[in-house]
Amino acid sequence: MGLFDKIFGVGNKKQGNTGGEEEKKAQERAEQDYQLKEQGLENVLGKMHDVVGHAVIPFAAGGTVDMYYFSNHIAGTGFATMELLDENGSGPQPNEYGTYELVAFTRYPYNTNENRDTAFDTIERHICGLFTVIGNYASDAVLKPGDTCEVPGDNDDEYCCVVFDLYKPGNKVFNVGNRKHHLLLVIEIFNSEMEFARKNGSSLLFEKLKQAGHYPYSDLDREAVV
Repeated sequence: MGLFDKIFGVGNKKQGNTGGEEEKKAQERAEQDYQLKEQGLENVLGKMHDVVGHAVIPFAAGGTVDMYYFSNHIAGTGFATMELLDENGSGPQPNEYGTYELVAFTRYPYNTNENRDTAFDTIERHICGLFTVIGNYASDAVLKPGDTCEVPGDNDDEYCCVVFDLYKPGNKVFNVGNRKHHLLLVIEIFNSEMEFARKNGSSLLFEKLKQAGHYPYSDLDREAVV
């Protein structure tokens, strides 16, 4: 199975759990944390889709991240993680803004039919792969806005070029209850764009992407801006 292959079950956001008193309390804390994360994400990205892409093997057990979808923010679809931060706000190695969840975007609208072979589904699986690799890497390495990264692809000789940015549209911030966090935007870019960012600074690349109407999307069915 390739790195970006993703097998997931489609279900509702909440999943039931039974057990002893301690397990019940832990479940209640987890559900409260989930609700606060959802509220924090919706404060920035608008209403979350009712369907979640649940991984068969949980991220914490070595599987892929669950995928959360947002169609009411900008044209296309937003993707976000909700598993990088634990209930104490730890998870990724903090950068200058603290700890975070990941977000990315495609121009393709969310696929509402049963056909799983659409362009949306292809990039959704791809972004899930990127999120999973980056999320694991972030537990040991500090990733900050402006950084570039080469993410391994399906084959040993392939890699994907990404650049990170602080995502704070309209100065809306991502908090989980009283905890202050942020959203780290993942943008897949062309190799020439990554080299430009490393030579001239990511802020100049962001300007070019915005001028061309490509920011903050990860779709590569476009011409490179440099």
